[in-house]
Amino acid sequence: MKIGNIDKEILSNVRKGCVIPAMPLALDGNRIFDPICQRSLARYYIDAGAGGIAVGVHSTQFEIRDPEIGLFETVLSKVSDFIDEWSEKREKKIFKVSGICGKTPQALKETAFVLSKGYHAALLSLSALSNSSEDEMIEHVKAVANEIPVIGFYLQPSVGGCALPYSFWRRFAEIENVIAIKMAPFNRYQTFDVVRAVCDAGKESDITLYTGNDDNILIDLLTEYKVATEKGTKKIRIKGGLLGHWCVWTQKAVSLLSEVHSVISEGRAIPSEMLTRAAEITDSNAAFFDPAHAFAGCIPGIHEILRRQGLIKGTWCLNPKEVLSPGQSEEIDRVYRSYPHLHDDDFVKSYLNEWGRD
Repeated sequence: MKIGNIDKEILSNVRKGCVIPAMPLALDGNRIFDPICQRSLARYYIDAGAGGIAVGVHSTQFEIRDPEIGLFETVLSKVSDFIDEWSEKREKKIFKVSGICGKTPQALKETAFVLSKGYHAALLSLSALSNSSEDEMIEHVKAVANEIPVIGFYLQPSVGGCALPYSFWRRFAEIENVIAIKMAPFNRYQTFDVVRAVCDAGKESDITLYTGNDDNILIDLLTEYKVATEKGTKKIRIKGGLLGHWCVWTQKAVSLLSEVHSVISEGRAIPSEMLTRAAEITDSNAAFFDPAHAFAGCIPGIHEILRRQGLIKGTWCLNPKEVLSPGQSEEIDRVYRSYPHLHDDDFVKSYLNEWGRD
């Protein structure tokens, strides 16, 4: 599939910038896939106003690919069906993103499967190539991009990513069929490497930037970058977010992004309150993602929010050792008390029964 073959309305939403939750994996108490709760999550994101859903990514747990677990095809297939069924009912069009992992043979196998299930783009992890040369990485990206539109992925090293220099992103930006880049190094220097590379490559109109920096979401979205290039100064913005943080409190994330777009389009000064809110969002993310324990509880943390809301049944992960960190539940209690304007519990409560029905 090429970018031009994506539905025009979906592509327009991607270019404008939308909310793309990184979907968690719903399990029951026996750590068995729970399709009913997985379906409820898909319905939640669609009704909350998300423009896309990403599945098979870090939040979905990379272990779904392990041969002894063997859930990759089941989960990706079911979620695609769930999105199609509910988006048709709601008369919406949703950008379906699949995480793609592994070295080139595995990545191409996964790509062929997700294309057969109607996914529009691949969020391409390079973690398996962390010891490869830059040339090898670029050839890998080209092989996948030849089959499906690619979203570049700068994942922070603390959760399995690798440092990717400006030189890599400069070459990456020139690859055909790259639709976007998700920047999630949790590092301002490395984020700017990507921004500058896209501008220097002259791809600022062709590659849409998305934040994955859960520690800096709102500031990323509010910032206009000015990059001096050989062809003059270029202006570029991060338009949306593909985030684990946005798989919870999603309806408020949609409202937030709409507010950002309004401030920018109307040329208004950034209200000081939004800068305060940026810090509140980062503080909330600390409770969810558990940087106090090197992000050990990041997936159970987002599960805990969804469990409290009734969208999933528990915080279970495929790895039994992956649990909430000491004090993490209390931190989630604290941010709930401190920032009631950031959660969407009332919205979820109003739809929960409908999302669970056949």
